[in-house]
Amino acid sequence: MSAEREVTSALVGAVRDTRWEEIPRDAREVARHCLLDLLGVALAGSREPLTGILVAAVVRGEGSGEAGLLGRAERASRLSAALVNGAAAHALDFDDTHTVMSGHPSAPVLPALLALAETEGASGRQLLEALVVGIELECRLAALLGAGHYAAGFHSTGTVGTFGAAAACAHLLGLDEEAWRYALGLAGTQAAGLKSGFGTMAKPLHAGRAASAGLLAALLARSGFTANPAVVEAPQGFAATHAGAVPAMDLLGRQGGRFLVRDTLFKFHAACYLTHAAIEAAAALREAHGLEPEAIARVTLRVSPTLLGVCAIAEPRTGLEGKFSLRATTAMALLGDDTGDPDAFTDARMAEPRLVALRDRVHVETVEGTAPTRAVVTVESRGRRLEAEADTGVPAADLAAQRARLERKFLTLASPVLGDPAAARLAAAALAADDLPAAGELVRLARPS
Repeated sequence: MSAEREVTSALVGAVRDTRWEEIPRDAREVARHCLLDLLGVALAGSREPLTGILVAAVVRGEGSGEAGLLGRAERASRLSAALVNGAAAHALDFDDTHTVMSGHPSAPVLPALLALAETEGASGRQLLEALVVGIELECRLAALLGAGHYAAGFHSTGTVGTFGAAAACAHLLGLDEEAWRYALGLAGTQAAGLKSGFGTMAKPLHAGRAASAGLLAALLARSGFTANPAVVEAPQGFAATHAGAVPAMDLLGRQGGRFLVRDTLFKFHAACYLTHAAIEAAAALREAHGLEPEAIARVTLRVSPTLLGVCAIAEPRTGLEGKFSLRATTAMALLGDDTGDPDAFTDARMAEPRLVALRDRVHVETVEGTAPTRAVVTVESRGRRLEAEADTGVPAADLAAQRARLERKFLTLASPVLGDPAAARLAAAALAADDLPAAGELVRLARPS
């Protein structure tokens, strides 16, 4: 078999034998961070309208008590729990992200694992180990597909995230290599998600569908359901149809020995991650120079051209659209809005005259070669020309500081849903999940009393 026809097998081989005790300590810590952060954003997202619509449309007619819903009293089948929890986790667009994946790694993977672990009696360590496996596979697949996959209009969270969920569940279920490849084959034929859905409820649906489809793929493969075992590299397979060509195997080799979960990035602004550098730079200018918004004559953002297809909604009408507007989020930062608060992004705020007036003085310019996570902000005010830049694509070096910051974010999101004591208990359990005999305890703690 030629090297080009071994891509799926090589992906499986790269991650299938991963064991918790062999994962570097820093990567294990980041996996705990992923779990804590996912639970927090899903709890907050459980109150979003889109989550209620999914519960009404899918869950209430099932009558199943298999698996719990995060932040809600209802129970569902495990496939529906993965769907609803995955959508809730991405509802606020406040979940973690990864530059290699060009998407959100935990939102498709953890909801599938939580539903599976609860119903299979898996331990917290097994859940975390499987989480690492899922993130490693989806990131490696995204690296193989290259930038063309995302540039063509596919939302990687929904597409490669389905593979990540399938891989994580296959690992938790202990499938053999053949069943693993069938699971990925089933994932590939279900994977979907279009960037044209950004700014609508369809975007978080991508994460929920990826979680549910990946879980279904692994469950079917365990029972002998077949699929194309070379789905990535097959003629008219996933790479050919979604990236235009079969990837070269040497691309996979470049990731050898790395744990890509370590490079997961976490959001501290409740908007599209590609707006964060502009927010950080604008906020720094405001704080350093005491800017008066009404005195600002012009704001210029210099960013990567790739951002225009993701977060360049010029005149957002809704809070959700505002999360994908470089102009609006930069204006919010200059006005001193708390962009770390999901409640800051409302329809009313997007229509507020003071925000609109400043937003309309923000001009976006693209510069070839600029990293997508980098922005330069220039403010012209009272004859002064002030400039700042930020790059939010660098993983945290200080994991203790990141843990503390994520705990604060988690409690802010979870306490209104669970209450302060229950939120604190869940945070402690998540950050020590590798000591939990039953991962289902996390789901129990994440349901309102």
